[in-house]
Amino acid sequence: MNELNRADLLRAVLRRDLSSFIQRAFVTVDPGARYRHGWHVDAIAWQLQRIASGDIRRLIITMPPRSMKSIAASVAFPAYLLGQDPSQQIVAVSYSDILAEKLALDCLKVIEAPWYRSIFPATRLARGRTRRADFATTRGGGRFSTSIGGTLTGRGGNVILIDDPHKPEDATSEVKRLAVLDWFRSTLLSRQNDPATSAIVLIQQRVHEEDLAGMLLESGGWTHLDLPAIAEEHQVIDLGRRGAITRSPGHLLHPERLSQAILDERRAELGSYLFAAQYQQRPAPLGGGLIKWNWFSTYAEPPKPVSGDRIVQSWDTASKADEANDWSVCTTWRVRERQAWLLDVHRVRLEFPELRRLIPELAKNWGAKLILIEEAGSGIQLLQDLRHEGRHSVRGLVPKDDKPTRLLSVSHLIEGGQIFVPSEAAWLADFQREATLFPNGKHDDQVDSLTLFLRWFAEPAVVPRIRRL
Repeated sequence: MNELNRADLLRAVLRRDLSSFIQRAFVTVDPGARYRHGWHVDAIAWQLQRIASGDIRRLIITMPPRSMKSIAASVAFPAYLLGQDPSQQIVAVSYSDILAEKLALDCLKVIEAPWYRSIFPATRLARGRTRRADFATTRGGGRFSTSIGGTLTGRGGNVILIDDPHKPEDATSEVKRLAVLDWFRSTLLSRQNDPATSAIVLIQQRVHEEDLAGMLLESGGWTHLDLPAIAEEHQVIDLGRRGAITRSPGHLLHPERLSQAILDERRAELGSYLFAAQYQQRPAPLGGGLIKWNWFSTYAEPPKPVSGDRIVQSWDTASKADEANDWSVCTTWRVRERQAWLLDVHRVRLEFPELRRLIPELAKNWGAKLILIEEAGSGIQLLQDLRHEGRHSVRGLVPKDDKPTRLLSVSHLIEGGQIFVPSEAAWLADFQREATLFPNGKHDDQVDSLTLFLRWFAEPAVVPRIRRL
């Protein structure tokens, strides 16, 4: 076969086979990276081709991060659709403007590539219509991108692509999660050019049982391609003309990119809850609590002090300086490199003046070298007073996100065996009950103190520096 025939054959393959097109698009978007093909790309491509041909109109793909998800669905697929039909109108949605713009630029890069022009000569970009998030063809089609909650006034699509509608860190925020669902129902659904024929594709990593994928799957009527990083049950995955692949429990999705060692590392970093959601596409309900008691390591006797240890106290104070009905809690910790022992939980109801006197008193009793206080509510005044006094090292931490999200972000420290609690203590039963019921228990002040400490403990600066001689 001469070179001309080889080139013609390659162009014909790229025109007809989306999986091959995805591979070629990858090289264009990221020319310095090595492409590692996996059967899951064939599976994704086959379902997307069914959308392109009109065989199905509603598709959900759930899969782990960093598995070719976005380049397949948000970059290559819209370019492929416009190559097949330059009049296609495509709306592409992501959780942030920055991500939406990046994916749009990558798609534009593919469409402007010489190899693309050679296989789809009828698809040309209209002059003056090549803005980053909005470009059009000379045939009236194009790709318009926006973020969740963004404006779509006057815009419609024959195909609507939704790529990761939720930020993973918003997993436990009901307000942010519901905002995505409401925007989908109230805004995005009305942007279909023809509700009878327009297609919607959702591709995402799961973040919560009641995320967008969960809501749509519950409603029914969607084709679902589920690709967990590690198969947990018997699965037969359709690859179209390439046949099918059978997955047995333990089968890895893409061992070249996500080996068992890497997955174990990610599980340790994220904790069981987030790993099950994002990598296994199996988000668990939060009803049973975010952390399990058996995640904590235990000790019978407190560790004997050694050089380099620090005593750190973490305070969750009543929300208002004059509110005597709320609990204020101080947890006292011994910190040694990357391990921490909970030595005491002090829980009291005090008005502000008494609380102000108690904090330095407890610090002196335990020999605390650092006092942590949440920089909100009454904590702001406490921080100002203690800093002005100058007798103790104090640090304020500004709360970010909601309380469950804060704990979830540091729960891997507990699960990883770095946090010790005593096997017996007068305060232990109350602490255990609140910790394991959170966020569904009556009180959360002890958990707030725990979370504040873990946020500080997770910072790289906590690791003591070793002086070189």
